[in-house]
Amino acid sequence: MHKGVHKVKGLLTTIYGDKKGGEAFNRILPLIKAFPWRPKTNSSYFSQQDVILITYGDTLNQPGELPLKTLHRFLNTRLKNAVSGIHFLPFFPFSSDDGFSVMDFLNIDPGLGSWEDVGAIGRDFELMFDYVVNHFSSKSEWFENYLAGREGFEAFAIEVDPSTDLSMVTRPRSLPLLSQYRKKDGENVHLWTTFSEDQIDFNFKSVDVLVKMIEVLIFYTRQGASILRLDAIAYLWKEIGTSCIHLPQTHAVVKLLRSILDLIVPDVIILTETNVPHAENISYFGDKGDEAQMVYNFTLPPLLLHAFTTQNASFLSDWARTLQLEAPDTTFFNFTASHDGIGVRPLEGILGQTEIDRLVGLVEAHHGQVSYKNNPDGTKSAYELNITYVDAIIAGEKEFPAQKFLASQAIQYVLPGVPGTYIHSMLGSRNWMDGVSQTGRARSINREKLNVDDLVMQLNNSSSLRCKIFSGYCLLMKIRRRQPAFHPKAGFEILDAGSNVFAVKRFCNEQEIVALTNISRQKQKVELSGTRAGVSGIDLLTGKTVVGDFVELEPYQYLWLV
Repeated sequence: MHKGVHKVKGLLTTIYGDKKGGEAFNRILPLIKAFPWRPKTNSSYFSQQDVILITYGDTLNQPGELPLKTLHRFLNTRLKNAVSGIHFLPFFPFSSDDGFSVMDFLNIDPGLGSWEDVGAIGRDFELMFDYVVNHFSSKSEWFENYLAGREGFEAFAIEVDPSTDLSMVTRPRSLPLLSQYRKKDGENVHLWTTFSEDQIDFNFKSVDVLVKMIEVLIFYTRQGASILRLDAIAYLWKEIGTSCIHLPQTHAVVKLLRSILDLIVPDVIILTETNVPHAENISYFGDKGDEAQMVYNFTLPPLLLHAFTTQNASFLSDWARTLQLEAPDTTFFNFTASHDGIGVRPLEGILGQTEIDRLVGLVEAHHGQVSYKNNPDGTKSAYELNITYVDAIIAGEKEFPAQKFLASQAIQYVLPGVPGTYIHSMLGSRNWMDGVSQTGRARSINREKLNVDDLVMQLNNSSSLRCKIFSGYCLLMKIRRRQPAFHPKAGFEILDAGSNVFAVKRFCNEQEIVALTNISRQKQKVELSGTRAGVSGIDLLTGKTVVGDFVELEPYQYLWLV
């Protein structure tokens, strides 16, 4: 037996036991054998050229044209040399949650386009798909099959007696954990719904569920996915009497998925999405990197926001020093904004409650909203700040709004890891208050649909905020992609340049770069010898030579000295 196949069998036994694990293996092995195994073509999963754009399939719209075609044209016209890959947020038929309540995992929403349109984009950019592995839509055919008790679907959902004590379960929402449904035979059942009554949690104790979702996983690789984002993976396995988050079986399932991909498409990367404190988050790298190759760096967005709103980089610098990873094939997915809000839980153990409350107040003062979760003791606490990252960062800044926002993004782009940029950040989008009014959902504030002609007009207006942010962003991306020292696994050292300046040295055998970012609206004088940058260098962003023992940074100025 092939070593990799043996590993798959062993993991199935770990998860399900000998008998059930054997049954699962006998059903999964034909799926593995049927796939034309591809050899690994890259010595490393990552390079400095990796820059991912995060977008919905219909963020950009042109009347009379399918949105995926509109997006493809915009990408080729404006971003061909700036980004390497596109992360498509769920583009499947769905019933709610802007795509995350999936009705059909194997087809593209016809209102967006087709798999042919996705494939066309894949010929110009790498593709990253959402693998919505925790739940499925209550409006789906799969759920209809479950309600009808059809063969293979009888145990697709998790039935729970509503009198069961579930107080230990970690809740990411303030909504009820169980939702009631009626089966076709008239039986009323209460089902586990972590995120909403329209999102039915899969019962991964069922081998039928496992096999079906592995079929989906393999299908996505056939469609060209080079990165698979495991949505809400932390809540995958449920055991009553536990917290039902980060359970050993969940980690074993991630290892199983990784092992299958390593067999058939070893270049494909798993990225786990776990909006939790840092130590819990990085647990998904597994044992010496045998789970995900990448994890979302969830602490970065709120901690970076804290640094810019307090004009104090001390907490950010101290935390950034901990980003060393031992496993050679692992790195962070660095982002500052996404389709969701800014997570609060990742600040636990880093900032005190007073500082967190201050961020909550700042967001509310600038027309954002705050989402709360239920705690086991009956209290509620903020878990997400709903505001565009542009509005969060500039927060009343009238003199240097574009420069301040770009300075925050420059820090994201110099940290070790692969940068991922949400399209609305790159486009300088502001809070979409009409969207919140239309949907009644706080997260709509950062999910505006844009007319591409109106957008291009604003991007062509050099005095507009959109143009200033977009052009500055493109420069960051293009220059970063050419620097060996920005390889995700290149060395780094966080330097001490005072509390108002974030300073990091990136280095490899070929190059050394010292990146300095003034996070304040006052000029800052930095001693270059103190940062071990030497006494001269060329700023990659402007081409200007810096000579002398000191450099003076203008408000929110950032330099990449080589």
